[in-house]
Amino acid sequence: MLFRHTLRTSAAALALLLPFAAGCGGPAQAESPSDLSSVTLSVGATGWKTEEAVLKYAHLDDTPYKVRWSQFQGGEQQLQAVRAGALDLASSSEIPPVFAAADGAPNFKVVAVQRGATLNQEVVTRKGSKVTGIAGLKGKKVGYVQNTTAHYFLYTLLKQAGLKWSDIDAKPLLPNDGLAALNGGSIDALASYGTSIITAHQQGARTIGSGKDILSGNFLWSARDNVLQSPARRAAAADLIARITKAYAYVRDGREEGFAKITAAATHQPLAQARKDLVDAQKQRPTRARPVGDDTIASQQKVADAFTELGALKQHLDVKSFWTTALDADLKKAL
Repeated sequence: MLFRHTLRTSAAALALLLPFAAGCGGPAQAESPSDLSSVTLSVGATGWKTEEAVLKYAHLDDTPYKVRWSQFQGGEQQLQAVRAGALDLASSSEIPPVFAAADGAPNFKVVAVQRGATLNQEVVTRKGSKVTGIAGLKGKKVGYVQNTTAHYFLYTLLKQAGLKWSDIDAKPLLPNDGLAALNGGSIDALASYGTSIITAHQQGARTIGSGKDILSGNFLWSARDNVLQSPARRAAAADLIARITKAYAYVRDGREEGFAKITAAATHQPLAQARKDLVDAQKQRPTRARPVGDDTIASQQKVADAFTELGALKQHLDVKSFWTTALDADLKKAL
């Protein structure tokens, strides 16, 4: 799968985004919460910019503010871009903010939770592999997307199978690179998500483990501090998050076929498969936003503690230090 605008996790790649950071908003005093015309939000998207597409499909892309979408292969890269000052809003699983905040000086807060499906989060082996289960990965080379859901569910699946992380030869790879490595035979299995898993199955890959029932389904919206410091930018961010919820409700209201066509074209998969994936995902857990709650913070704390146990985090991290309810009032109003 080719992502033409994918950004690599390197300082050089992030530096390319920095010239745009100046366009991410001016001083708070120059903005009015009732006039959003001067606001521009730079927003991250993983994969093929699904959120941008669903807003357009639902005729909800006519925002009174400007949105600049940037495409990434994972939430970790989005949070790196936030840290570099190049993104205002990042969407990710629970994991990337944990690592982005691990140095104790994050320039962002988690401001909202988007409930979503946990399908297509899998460990797969290539066609013809003799590995038929997670236990068979002992001593094998396993690609995974570092500091993401793939990292977390692979670790959990290994524990469930009685294996330690050190029992595998773990190779951190981006989704596209992991897929190429799997097909090329340089790794024995791949833990990944989204379109990389869809494509792997199209190429004959077999599922040997799934994160479906391991992951919480909490996907987080993280906002750079300068967004929270401006009433207008807070209002715009809340409105955008709420519009995405409304757009998915529009799709679920008998319009799955139309959005499946857009998905199929973007991900290069058969329409029937795209429709099935969409329907299954919305049936498992309808995509909708909700404000910050104690339960959502506790869910991420559980994830952070697992990474501390793994040794990926060097010390205990109190995740509530980078959560805020500052967007709750605006979000409830927009929803």
